Amino acid sequence: MTTYARDERAALASTLLDVGPAAPTLDEGWAARDLAAHVVLREGRPDLAAGVFVAALAGRTERAQAELAHGDWDELVARVRCGPPRWSPLGWGPVHEQVNLLELFVHHEDVRRGGAGWSPRELPAGMEQALWVQLRRAAPVLTRSTPTALVLSRTPGHDEVRLHARRGRTTTVRGLVPELVLWVFGRVAAARVEVSGDADTVGAAEDALGV
Repeated sequence: MTTYARDERAALASTLLDVGPAAPTLDEGWAARDLAAHVVLREGRPDLAAGVFVAALAGRTERAQAELAHGDWDELVARVRCGPPRWSPLGWGPVHEQVNLLELFVHHEDVRRGGAGWSPRELPAGMEQALWVQLRRAAPVLTRSTPTALVLSRTPGHDEVRLHARRGRTTTVRGLVPELVLWVFGRVAAARVEVSGDADTVGAAEDALGV
């Protein structure tokens, strides 16, 4: 069984310790401490994390996240490193890999690319393929708000995903798998991709995704 998600979790925790709690991230308004608190809430308190998706619960989520974020930093990062509690299905073997790899990769890059001087990582080929498989599955939902058709084209090679074909105008995004993941997750300014289509079409797609 692959352990890419577990490896990415360990790498995220190490990067968090390296940059410190006040480091900027790609998530607007979040420092590293806020991102770490979000990861812990998502995995250990899904009832409190629900406010990310349900507006009526947002205040409760924000309060819980702020309390975690301003606690002991080393303890918070240790909780990120340890992962979901034993009772949580999010921590169970193959489930952990399938549910957490994209999330942990994106949040690791949120921290890495939040400041100056970053460069893309060279990932193992197996991890890139795992990201691609999971992106193909998740992209229809993640891009549901885009008003245009999308083509995600993987480089090198010609493998691609076509989405929302009935929406007419098309935005084509071409790049390495990690960069496509970041673009689909709304990190459009930080993703090193080639985007083609008329300006209005591209702008509408990126506005719909942007963090």
